Amino acid sequence: MLQLYIGNKNYSSWSMRSWVLMRQSGIEFEEVMVRFDGFSPDSRFKKRVAELSPAGKVPVLVDGALAIWDTLAIAEYLAERFPDRQLWPQQSAHRARARSICAEMHSGFSALRSDCPMNIEASLPDAGAIALRDKPRVRADLARIVEMWSALLREHGGPMLFGEFTIADAFYAPVVMRLETYCLPVPVAIREYMDRVAKLGAVKAWIDGALNERDFLDFEEPYRLGR
Repeated sequence: MLQLYIGNKNYSSWSMRSWVLMRQSGIEFEEVMVRFDGFSPDSRFKKRVAELSPAGKVPVLVDGALAIWDTLAIAEYLAERFPDRQLWPQQSAHRARARSICAEMHSGFSALRSDCPMNIEASLPDAGAIALRDKPRVRADLARIVEMWSALLREHGGPMLFGEFTIADAFYAPVVMRLETYCLPVPVAIREYMDRVAKLGAVKAWIDGALNERDFLDFEEPYRLGR
């Protein structure tokens, strides 16, 4: 059976992408959680993941003797291994666009990711308001998300970005979590899409897992420390 190595569900946005993709698509796998204890070379987390991947990061998908790291590589491998699951849109133009927005997520939105890190358990509206007020790049990232999702939902009619659930929705599921945690303002159509994503079986299961962890890490909790 495939094995997917992930980090803490409350914090690990990259792990969430691969996990949700596999779970929502009905691809069986064994989950192996490697707890975050730090990211220095001598941390238990880094030492364990380094045994699987030279990148030393999660997620890592293991298929027999093969280890695949990086969420885009994992998504492409799964799409090839399970063509019947139709993980990418069926039309070539739509596939190209879906790949483009996944690559954009993969390499972009650094301000949103750094200033609004995923923290599913928390509610941080004040931190979100400060980020929007003081960080022009956060405002730009949010505007791009709204523009992207709005255009795709209009073009494909929902319920997901390309009609049915695809890799693209898995890639942006952690963004939904961030927008929720930091109460970032979005139009009604975007809020409705967020609600639909949150109700997906795999996303609900991930959220439940995150809430059940109760494993609060100081280096991931700059706001909780001030309570």
